[in-house]
Amino acid sequence: MTEAEQLERDGYLILPDFMSRDLLEELRARVEELFQIEGERAGSEFKQEPGARRLANLVNKGEVFERVIAMRPILDRVALVVGPRFKLSSLNVRSAEPGAAAQPLHCDAAAVPDERGYWVCNTVWMLDDITRDNSAIRIVPGSQRWGRLPQEALADPVAPHPGEIVLTGGAGTVVIMNTHAWHGAGRNRTARPRRALHAFYCRRDKPQQQYQKALLDPEVQRRLTPALRGLLALDDPLNDALGSGAAGRSGFMK
Repeated sequence: MTEAEQLERDGYLILPDFMSRDLLEELRARVEELFQIEGERAGSEFKQEPGARRLANLVNKGEVFERVIAMRPILDRVALVVGPRFKLSSLNVRSAEPGAAAQPLHCDAAAVPDERGYWVCNTVWMLDDITRDNSAIRIVPGSQRWGRLPQEALADPVAPHPGEIVLTGGAGTVVIMNTHAWHGAGRNRTARPRRALHAFYCRRDKPQQQYQKALLDPEVQRRLTPALRGLLALDDPLNDALGSGAAGRSGFMK
């Protein structure tokens, strides 16, 4: 089975040990540094979630994040989901703290496929080992084809779904996810936080979850390569029109 076929059938693809040890350690160090610097303001650009620490707008906060979002092997796999014309929608970290409750099953950006097909794809970069006990992602394979949102179809989206499976992996793993599929992080039953970076992409005709042009500092925008500017849609009039109506903080369900 090809990767494209697996993504179409199951809605996800696991890439074990994708990150080098150096990259993993660099990301971990920068993430913890940002949590320390931002303190109670950490993740303030993103809708807050009880039991989870967040960092947001990460393209603005370190060159390592610029490298992560533009890795060709990842972008090629994102294209298998949403087609060749897409952009970064948001770049965030979620740290599920000890005791963090399970998320409801949801579709990222409350997105269902449209007449052109799929338009959202998330990539989950595991900064820690992720197990069944520390807020692993549960996903319902094939649900990306159902064309409806779990909160509209289920009496209790937090409850276990009979078709769900749990995605686990060692630190350094990356998961490509068609996030029209119903999914959500589980409860953290351990005594340690569980950290993951989420690089979320969307088709170019859809609004970014976080309008990058408004969030990135001018000096950051000036130094970006043309390829990165294109990936962030910084010079795209359509994206400007789509982003001009954005208000407030985005979150994982919108």
